[in-house]
Amino acid sequence: MRLLPRDSHPEARLLLLGRGLRAFGDGFISLLLPVYLELLGFDPFHVGILTAATLAGSAALTLLAGFRAHRHGPRLLLLGATVLMIGTGIGFTLETRFWPLVLIGFIGTLNPSSGDVSLFLPLEQSLLAEAASDKSRTAVFAAYSLVGSLVAALGSLAAGLPELLVAARATDLLRAVQGMFALYALLGLASYFLYRRLPQRPSPRRAATVPPLGPSRGIVLTLAALFSLDAFGGGFIVQSLLALWLFEHYGLSLAAAGAFFFWSGLLAAASYLAATRIAGRIGLVNTMVFTHLPSNLLLILVPFAPSLYLALALLLLRSALSNMDVPTRTSYVMAVVTPDERAAAASVTSVPRSLAAAASPVAAGYLLALSSFGWPLLAAGALKALYDLLLLLMFRHRRPPEET
Repeated sequence: MRLLPRDSHPEARLLLLGRGLRAFGDGFISLLLPVYLELLGFDPFHVGILTAATLAGSAALTLLAGFRAHRHGPRLLLLGATVLMIGTGIGFTLETRFWPLVLIGFIGTLNPSSGDVSLFLPLEQSLLAEAASDKSRTAVFAAYSLVGSLVAALGSLAAGLPELLVAARATDLLRAVQGMFALYALLGLASYFLYRRLPQRPSPRRAATVPPLGPSRGIVLTLAALFSLDAFGGGFIVQSLLALWLFEHYGLSLAAAGAFFFWSGLLAAASYLAATRIAGRIGLVNTMVFTHLPSNLLLILVPFAPSLYLALALLLLRSALSNMDVPTRTSYVMAVVTPDERAAAASVTSVPRSLAAAASPVAAGYLLALSSFGWPLLAAGALKALYDLLLLLMFRHRRPPEET
């Protein structure tokens, strides 16, 4: 099966490979982060604080990257991001004190969620938008999301490696987890050499006084506000916190959690393929809403599940629906702005995925420290369902050019 459309530019393949390298690291790091902090003696509230710091830092760097890309070029900024990724892995390998870890998490590239919320995102999205025609843009972004989800699923399975090493008496659990952070640094190094293969482009022709967002500023800011609501709800259930709830409420083992998130990632990957076909029939906005809303209703039901198996079944069913809005959302944003605005638009609409989400993990960690009931899941489902309804109300009649 051909992953990318035939008319896509060769550099799209490099970007997908880079997405895969980072996704593998994100897959195991998001599960090992709460385990690492608990091994160091920290409670769920501390996990929430560090998770919030990583998301807030990612938001700041993503915003900076988006507004600098039109001056310095995405390639140079991508190389700088890989250096930060290497430093993040080394820092978490060597440091065990809480506040230094918070600082490293803030300025680094650690991703506690199942999706990509790093500064790589707007840079890669702007390059992908240029590497595809209008007709194939949604398919290219679906392939980008598909690779991320599939490889992240494999990364989730790799989260069980520390327990295997302990069972083989090769090392203790703490050192095994630290070794996984060292592996994360190596993935950053591999990404550096990969992005060096991207073609260097001539300096942008835009004058420094020209704002990165021009005629599309109004619609971009409106979408950013809506995405903020969705991201705030999503911050209650970033993968690290969802894993922590499964550990605390059901006593799920690290290996079992890795297997669950592996299958969850596979279902999410399958949904990306379906998203392209559905969007071609009912449009981008309708695809975003009519798949995302049912998934949030399923999320609301999870805390009331009487058994682990039913809770996992509901979460898996949700995974099959909840990610169809990812490629369609990105494609919609790229479609309604001018080409020169794409990097900034991707940044401004992606930053809420980190900035607004950074406000809720602390509250989620506090709730988990008070009670093992899934209050964070309930709050997330309600807020994200509200976002779906508002998006449909405000944008159902505003179609991109290829749908008109």
